[in-house]
Amino acid sequence: MTLAATAKIGEQHWGVQTRFRARRFALFLTLVDEIIARNGRCHILDIGGSVDYWRDLHALWNGRPLTFTLVNLEAQPGYDSRFKCIQADCRDLSRFADMSFDVVNSNSVIEHVGRWKDMGAMAGEVRRLAPRYFVQTPNFWFPLEPHFRFPLFHWLPEPMRIAIVMRRSCGAFPRATTIDDAQRFIEDSILLDAKRFMSLFPDARLERERLLGMTKSLIAIR
Repeated sequence: MTLAATAKIGEQHWGVQTRFRARRFALFLTLVDEIIARNGRCHILDIGGSVDYWRDLHALWNGRPLTFTLVNLEAQPGYDSRFKCIQADCRDLSRFADMSFDVVNSNSVIEHVGRWKDMGAMAGEVRRLAPRYFVQTPNFWFPLEPHFRFPLFHWLPEPMRIAIVMRRSCGAFPRATTIDDAQRFIEDSILLDAKRFMSLFPDARLERERLLGMTKSLIAIR
């Protein structure tokens, strides 16, 4: 695949993010509605989510009896009684008992928690804390890296990635001015392929989000 072809994919990729988010959320709501039909309400644990995310989608879930607990490394403000914001590390949520929630939701978080052992710790907490879960992550084999927005970036050797981020800003990252910054930037996310992702969530089914016939992201659903 040429860089020009990958750039074209990138233009389409970023242009349809809102549509992908709506489709993904509709899929999540089918799971929520099953829970409400059985329990009469649904308590969602969102790992890495924000109140603004849920407020932006309010028109889609409005009227449903939902409550939210949001877990992030940094404290976040809550806007109303439906939202409880917790500052915690998703690799260790032992403050919560087993099956404390109805469903765990997480979008584009597991690739940021660290190496394989860290991902396994987060996945174990997700599976422990609710009977249902919905976990999404970008696919390693999609040619455009979603955080750096640079064609084939994540497929390049590490020294080449360091050189790139020290020469220019990339996506969400400013130009690195030191090797320490560059190393920290490229270690911020570790993308997973379907085989590794599903080994973290062996009791889930896999849904694939596709763009131009290629799998853009992966979703594990239980």
